[in-house]
Amino acid sequence: MNTQDERIAKMSFSSVYPMYLAKVEKKGRTKEELHQVIEWLTGIDNEKLQNLLKENISFENLFNKATLNPNANLITGVICGYRVEEIENPLTQKVRYLDKLVDELAKGRKMGKILRSPQD
Repeated sequence: MNTQDERIAKMSFSSVYPMYLAKVEKKGRTKEELHQVIEWLTGIDNEKLQNLLKENISFENLFNKATLNPNANLITGVICGYRVEEIENPLTQKVRYLDKLVDELAKGRKMGKILRSPQD
């Protein structure tokens, strides 16, 4: 694992979450929509998410508790200068998946498209 991957693994999800929330709310989206996106990717519901935020959980521990959505591999594109589908470190890729979904939410994409629903 390189140093960037290690830094991401140890980074506190609880410290990044308020930035995700501010980003989507600034663009007119809601906390509920953010939670829907997080739950879609991780399988972690709102109640469990609140508890994990209080625990100051790291991204590594968050994704260890997560059940990744089987359609997560449909998340493609560039985030932070990297193509998410080409990121080799599994944990870093999952964190970047989440970053990408939050970006799409903030950019006003329809929820069906963000959640990779087949009917959209």
